[in-house]
Amino acid sequence: MTHTQQPQDRQLDTERGQPPQNAPALPSDIWARPDVREALTATDFSALCRALRQHSGWRQQDLAALAGVRQAYWSQLEHGRRGMPWAKAAGFLRTLGAPTALLPAGPNPRTPAANRHRPQRCPGGSATAADSRTSLSALSAAGADSSLQFIELITSSAVDSDELEYLSLQLSRLATAYVHTPLLPLFEDLIKVRDRIFDHLRHHQGPAQTRVLYRLAGTACLLLAHASQNIGDEHSALGQLRTAKTFAEQADHTGLRAWTRGTYALFAEWSPRRRQALAFAEEAARLAPPGDSRIRIAAIAARTAARLGDRDRALAALTAMRAAQAQTPVEDELSETGGILTFPRAKQDYYTGTVYSLLGDHSRAEYHATRALQQYAAGPAEERSYGDESLALTDIITARLAHADFTSAGRLLQQLVDLPAALRIRQLGTGLHRIHSILSQPQLRTTPAARHLAELTHAYKVIESADPVPSVR
Repeated sequence: MTHTQQPQDRQLDTERGQPPQNAPALPSDIWARPDVREALTATDFSALCRALRQHSGWRQQDLAALAGVRQAYWSQLEHGRRGMPWAKAAGFLRTLGAPTALLPAGPNPRTPAANRHRPQRCPGGSATAADSRTSLSALSAAGADSSLQFIELITSSAVDSDELEYLSLQLSRLATAYVHTPLLPLFEDLIKVRDRIFDHLRHHQGPAQTRVLYRLAGTACLLLAHASQNIGDEHSALGQLRTAKTFAEQADHTGLRAWTRGTYALFAEWSPRRRQALAFAEEAARLAPPGDSRIRIAAIAARTAARLGDRDRALAALTAMRAAQAQTPVEDELSETGGILTFPRAKQDYYTGTVYSLLGDHSRAEYHATRALQQYAAGPAEERSYGDESLALTDIITARLAHADFTSAGRLLQQLVDLPAALRIRQLGTGLHRIHSILSQPQLRTTPAARHLAELTHAYKVIESADPVPSVR
């Protein structure tokens, strides 16, 4: 490889700053160049890093990976914004391939830092003014050196902006995939990203990076909570949600707080604790910023009230949802994640349809459920939600049965029967149970078509899980 060739024929792990296996060394003659020698003699790592990059033609990330440091660390060295403690200098240069003869010997480790450059005094004599100035200079240098060593201690594993951006994009990818991809394949990826965030939090980070990591950790646990709840594992879902709530508080992120509390309301809605769901929804509504979060909270409150048979409260919540739709949304990092952490128009119509279905207004229920399906079908593939579409379909089936249209209800029910097992979220079982209850009414038991549909719904199986989701680390 010539001096200007870049080592692109290998895979670099620049995210973690680990030296690649079988990495090529820098050209041996690079250490004989005058500017490299001069920088080594002066222990000027800023000049050294610039010289190595200039003469090798390598990129910062390539040199950083060879040295076993992050690219951000190398960049700070190169621009003189960071020092290199004596304790690390020799190892750093040795990793880069510097000849042993050129490695700095460093100060005597047994000599106190303040005494390393202290001038010698003659017996019985007194320090001159020059001696005093030199002593102050030595103290100043020693003080700066110890400060830099402490900074090195607390920032040696600090996460850089590239890593934070990578983690954010990974969560965005998974949140988007969540709505249209079977749940089980996503668990492993979600847990891997969460564990990577946890690893960073176990090490020293700056306040700003820590806050971002808390938000990302809360988002990852929030996604895991949704996934656990969708497969019927309420115990794990609540555990993940509690963790997400704690991270939201640590990150001091209002958007994450609101979404987490809204998810508490959502989980309670699908359980026997529906009165508690309304209390959670009220708490979340006080926190939710304008936009999807506020619309979502009103929709959850409306559907919960409808399940409880509280028509006035359900209709009032729908009015609040329409008011929230008219407000100018406030965007934050959580809403930018996308996917399941959004509440698009199609989802709003699906919720509205369910509210009307639960209230017995089947004409409006079918109108909104049909519009939800049309919007999902016309929208981007990555925004389609198989769970919402299936649940909207149950509302249309319910409306058809209310009008004794067993033929079209049967065709639609067959679509749910043909749904792959991995796509049958737990909530779909609740919708099918409701349909089965309608078909099991005494006046329909003598109708062959109704009996056939009742048998289909009775035999329907959804995703089951009684075990917590483990870590795959």
